[in-house]
Amino acid sequence: MAKTDPEAARRQRHKTIRWVVTVFLITVVISGIISLVSDEVMDSSSLPVAFLILLAIVMVGIIFDIIGMAVASADEKPFHSMAARKVPGSQEAIRLLRNAERVSSICNDVVGDICGIVSGSTAAVIVAALQRDLSTTNVMISIGVTALISGLTIGGKALFKKVAINECTAVVYRVARIMHALHLYR
Repeated sequence: MAKTDPEAARRQRHKTIRWVVTVFLITVVISGIISLVSDEVMDSSSLPVAFLILLAIVMVGIIFDIIGMAVASADEKPFHSMAARKVPGSQEAIRLLRNAERVSSICNDVVGDICGIVSGSTAAVIVAALQRDLSTTNVMISIGVTALISGLTIGGKALFKKVAINECTAVVYRVARIMHALHLYR
């Protein structure tokens, strides 16, 4: 039986701790920015605009769920062929796939969870505005809005999960092309 290298184990623990701290900091920053922007916009918005903002937040969560699933499901081989032909975005796709665990974690966990939390707080603002406008404290408004948001989020993710898995190469390539155009992840 092979002995484990204590130095390699220490480096791996250090790398894991660094990743956890990085994800924590990214989450705090992204969550703060999204919360601040949505709160500022929600304060000066009408109810229809507030619902559109809420829908946009839910859609961002669904899109990042698709990306996270696609990156976790895709194979690197087609992108090596593309890279050999110097197809724009192929190098970014390879980097995404080689870091699939981290990319999936950021897309599904960080962005997805932040969108879930922010959509919940946005819903609370909408419920308060509806109750104020309707001069009521009826709990059914809160239940209805919460149920609608849950249905849209979970239903949307379920609907597009099959697309993310079956069309994973196309999804990864589209994301990589956007990254290439924006000069990200080079």
